Amino acid sequence: MNSSEVVKGLVEAKNVTKKVDTQEGELIILHPINISIAAGESIAITGASGSGKSTLLGILAGLDLPSSGDVIIDDQIITQMDEEGRAKVRAAQVGFIFQSFQLLPGLTALENVMLPLELRGDKSAKSKAENFLTKVGLASRFQHYPPQLSGGEQQRVAIARAFACNPKILFADEPTGNLDSITGEKIIDLLFDLNASYGTTLILITHEERLAKRCSRRIELEAGALIVSEMVL
Repeated sequence: MNSSEVVKGLVEAKNVTKKVDTQEGELIILHPINISIAAGESIAITGASGSGKSTLLGILAGLDLPSSGDVIIDDQIITQMDEEGRAKVRAAQVGFIFQSFQLLPGLTALENVMLPLELRGDKSAKSKAENFLTKVGLASRFQHYPPQLSGGEQQRVAIARAFACNPKILFADEPTGNLDSITGEKIIDLLFDLNASYGTTLILITHEERLAKRCSRRIELEAGALIVSEMVL
């Protein structure tokens, strides 16, 4: 697929731009971006630091608004919604894995995974949390607090939390960025095993070639412009 091809997908960006005003004048963070991501795809967003990767991810996920253009998630134009509307779409459709894990230190691993399920009224929150922590190899760590876990274990808790909510789309910002190479490889395997099992669409920012190569497609940015959108061989 080349950068000019736009087909209907689960996630679409149509002429998305991002600009901010600075003392030196207008700064263009994203030039017009057109992409379409199909259900079940795994997408690597790559590019040098400052190329606009995190800005694009935030806009696609509905965490930020573009200066112009639209983002569509599952036939819903989220850029035309207010924050409450976007939050509802995120709660129903989207999961996140952050480089910094973002676990609550005062909650156990089990409680961290249960929390988003409980917030949406899921009465089976505990059993789902136990199931996914077991799937990521943490059956013996239910009652451990984040400070008692290694970086790899904390990332596994974050992955269990994201997948337990059964999102259609999972956004991840450098999911292996804080991990050593061996632990990172295990996390990559886990992400794609769960992707295959649940058909979750993965949209990942990464600087690691080993992770980008596991994805079905690479989207590369340079100075805010999309320069590559191609299938990974």
